[in-house]
This record gives sequence, structure tokens and C-alpha cells, in this order.
Amino acid sequence: MDRREFLMSAGGGLGGIALASLLQNDQLLARPQSSTQTLHHPPKAKRVVQLYMSGAASQCDTFDFKPQLIKDNGNDWDPGEQVQLFQSSPGKTMQAPWKWKQYGQSGKWLNECVAPLGDCVDDMAFIHNMVSKSNVHGPATFMQATGFILPGFPGMGAWISYGLGSMTDNLPTFVVLPDPRGFAPNGAANWSAGFLPASNQGTMIRPNSKTPISNLFPPENDFISSQSDRNVLAALKQLNRKHEQQRGGDSRLNARIQSYELAAKMQLQAPEVLDLSGETKSTLQMYGLDSVDFEVQEGISEAAEIAYFGRNCLVARRMLEQGVRFVQIWSGADNGHPRRNWDSHEDIKRDHWPLGRGMSIGAAALIKDLKQRGMLDDTIILWTTEFGRMPCSQGSKGRDHNPFVFSNWLAGGGIKGGTTYGESDQWSFKPADPANPTMCYDVHATILHQLGIDHEKLTFRHNGIDRRLTDVHGHVIKDILS
Repeated sequence: MDRREFLMSAGGGLGGIALASLLQNDQLLARPQSSTQTLHHPPKAKRVVQLYMSGAASQCDTFDFKPQLIKDNGNDWDPGEQVQLFQSSPGKTMQAPWKWKQYGQSGKWLNECVAPLGDCVDDMAFIHNMVSKSNVHGPATFMQATGFILPGFPGMGAWISYGLGSMTDNLPTFVVLPDPRGFAPNGAANWSAGFLPASNQGTMIRPNSKTPISNLFPPENDFISSQSDRNVLAALKQLNRKHEQQRGGDSRLNARIQSYELAAKMQLQAPEVLDLSGETKSTLQMYGLDSVDFEVQEGISEAAEIAYFGRNCLVARRMLEQGVRFVQIWSGADNGHPRRNWDSHEDIKRDHWPLGRGMSIGAAALIKDLKQRGMLDDTIILWTTEFGRMPCSQGSKGRDHNPFVFSNWLAGGGIKGGTTYGESDQWSFKPADPANPTMCYDVHATILHQLGIDHEKLTFRHNGIDRRLTDVHGHVIKDILS
């Protein structure tokens, strides 16, 4: 018996306590899970939904109304400086293919493309001066998901899972609902735990799949019974714990053990949460769902986008009700042909209309549904994308990447509705005040603040550095807080 094994075998004795203390000091033990934990100040919210538009949704065709684009439509676009684009040269000034209209008491301008959100604008706060550090999909997607353009960093959901723990014993703390056609750039690395304990990573669920949660149930055969399945899991747990005692400090094994334990509980609750047959007809219609059964197609169509996003938003609401703390919903997969994400280089009108209608119907339904159930007050909804698109045309119908300015919006959880923070310039090309842009660090800091977390104090020591979600940046956006 070596020293580590002897100390661990002491259990609750002084040796075990000393070893646990040393491991905790070195942050080799996972943070204790708690449903009521307050880290730094009383929270205004306890749950988060992140709606992620993969491919770069166009701010100037959805939420950022610019009369100058309408006035100059078809003319040469001249911002007064040389513009280097991702894969094209600046074309003509291009207005949105659809009309704009004001909504709500706040008079917020929305494009017809996202008009279903018009009923909700007085619950929403818009940010129109977002800036990205990259105009490449992979790094920019990482930045909005993790706060860094490099791989290996934890997603926001992982940080919140680490900091606040779980609110339920029967479902994961952090759930990811991908686009049914596939992953965004970087795939599962967008919701990994990075250097945090592995148990904080996102759990992927595919509501449209025959097996929404991979490996949750044993395969159908003639020799596995429910009892034998339980016996195997019990024996596996015993072997894994013995193995773990000899390898302290590696959170991956403990996360695997916890996943087996959670799976046994999820076998009872997850199928119920994913079963939409008990929802009322009016609720299904609000989410744009005439049926909960539909086929997944490769390309884009309005009916398909409404079904995909609406179903994921409804599943998210059901998960939030059951205690899931962070849900990430993706719209759009990686680049493919035909187009299946928001990366509309070729034709904004063809792509953004179905994607925008599907997203806005589902998102509006989620806001209304949470509000009528009294859950919007303590649930934050964040809408984001990796960067925006240019005010000039690419070819005659598309738009190229614009990392210089794009839009986010938030709702619920103490966010002041009917507000707009940060303006873009007259073309929606760059921030109106270039010296004071808003970045993901500020949005992440604000969300953590509403959850009762000081973004500068939620840290994890890794490779000699006290890492945090907001790196060395970030300010709480107090102007959008109620």
C-alpha cells in the first residue's frame, strides 16, 4: 500500500482530510455541487439559455436598422477607408431585402425577417456595437462560446456549472441542443470543460434523433435485462473508484463515474422531459410545431427551420423547468452545399429569411412561455453569433464577414427590456464610438453578475495562471440592468 492509498483508506480520518485539503488547494478536486450556492452577491437569475446562430447572422438584415443603407442602396459603398474583406472586394451598398417596422412601446425597429420577435421587444435589450477579434468562423465561434479565440478553454456553460453547481440530481447541469444537421465549427469543443473538472462539460442531446442521448439505454438484445444492466453499472463503479484512488487529481475519471451515475437517473427523467406529447395544442402552435415528428433535411427551408429551432426551444423550456441550469441551442451547422447555416456569402434573401423566421418564432415563443410561467424573471436568454456581415454586397446578393460590428440581445433575469445599448455607425460597419466597443467579455461579465458571480473572482488556476471566463477584460453593462 503506497502513501496515497493509505491516506485515502483512512476515509474521514485526519489523513483523508489532509489529502483532500491539499488536493482542493491545488484545485484538483471538483467544486462541490449546490443548488442554492451564492458565490459573491445575491443573484437576480439562476438559469441561462444561449441561442447561438452559427455562420454569422447579418445584423443589418435583422436587428440593426440603418436608413443610410436604404438611401444609398445600389451606390458605391465608400466608408472613407480601405476595407479588406474575408473573401471578396467591397460591392455596392446593399439594403435588407425586406422592410423594417417599429414594435412595442420602445419603438424598436425590426426587419420583417425576424418580425415574430416584435411582440417581445419590450422584454429585450439590444447591443449593436459588438466586436470580434477574428473574422474566421472557428476562432470567432470559440470567442463567443468560451471568451477566447484559441481552443482548450471552457465554455460559458462549463464556467457556470463549475461556479454554481447543479439544481437537479436527475439531469445534467449544462445541456447542448445542436442543429439536427450537424455541428457548428469546432464541434463539441465549443461546450467542453477545457481545464475545469470534466464533469462541467456540456451534455449533448438531440431531440430529433431516435436516440436523443447517446448510450443512455443499452442496445436491444436478448441477454441484457434491466437488472443485469444495474449490476454491471454497480460493478463498474466499484472498479472505477478503486482505479481512481490510485490516480488522484485526474478529473476525467471522476466525471466518467458521475456520468454513469447520472445516466441511471436520467433513464427515468430524461425521456419524460423530451416527450412533447403532453404539451397543449396552443403551446405547440406557439413554437411553430404542427407536429413533433418531422424529417431532417440537408438544406434550408422555412418549415424546416421553424420545426428545428422551435422544437429545441420547447425542449429547453422543459429542461429549465426540471432544474437544468444552462442550455445552449444552436441554429446552423458547418458549411455545406446546399447552405445549412447563416454564412450567406451567396444569397442573403435565400438563406436569412427561413433561418430568421425559424429562429424568431422559436425565440419569441420561449420568451412568452417563460414569462407566462413566471420563469423569465430568473432566466437569462442570450442571442449571439460569431460576427456580423458587411453593409455592402458580395457578388450581387450575398454579404461577406464583418468582425468589426454585430449585434447581441438579452432578455429576462433582471435585464432591462425595451433598451438599446451601443450603436453602430450609419452603415452598421463599425461601432459609432470605435474607442468603446462591446465585446463578449462584457456580455459574459454581465451574465455572471446577474447569476451572483463577480467575473473577476470566478477563477481556476491552470498552468500557473488564474484563468477566468473574461480573461483580463470585461465590464458589467449596467445600462441594460433593471
